[in-house]
Amino acid sequence: MTIPLLPCASIDEVAEFYVMLGFTVTYRQYRPNAYLSVRREEVNLHFFGIPGYQADQSYSSCLIQVEDPRELYEAFAAGMRAVYGQVLLTGIPRMTRPRRDGFLFVDPGGNWIRVVPAVRESVRTNGLSRALTSAVTLAGSHGAERQALKILEGALVREVHASEEERASALEFREELLERLNLHR
Repeated sequence: MTIPLLPCASIDEVAEFYVMLGFTVTYRQYRPNAYLSVRREEVNLHFFGIPGYQADQSYSSCLIQVEDPRELYEAFAAGMRAVYGQVLLTGIPRMTRPRRDGFLFVDPGGNWIRVVPAVRESVRTNGLSRALTSAVTLAGSHGAERQALKILEGALVREVHASEEERASALEFREELLERLNLHR
């Protein structure tokens, strides 16, 4: 078993966030060093506090493989809605909408947590699928929503032979990008 150890400024703030998502705090220590561990089913995450740590400068990331990322997304979204009244799409913390390849959330420590299916699909060669994957990476990992939108909209025009499911996934992410950019059309 491998358990990631992720940085944060405040273990209390991180604990609140993960409890909201349905995790249980399994260990908390303040001295001599701030340390926190949380668990939800088979997912274990550990955090260490660094005074003055800046979440917006974080490069820390973790991959979680689960059988059904949508099921976990719905549980996380329900927790966010209960606390914030909505699913947070921008800022820190935030969470993307689920797609076939999973979803991403950023916790208060600035840690990028990617939730993906346990068994990955075979590599897709369709242009729209590749464009969607690129757009998700640009927007999620690099914060380049405008560039992601441009790539996705171009592919939607070019790839007229994409399946209905691929087109629906691309359009769904396009709507998310528009919402994140406050550009509803």
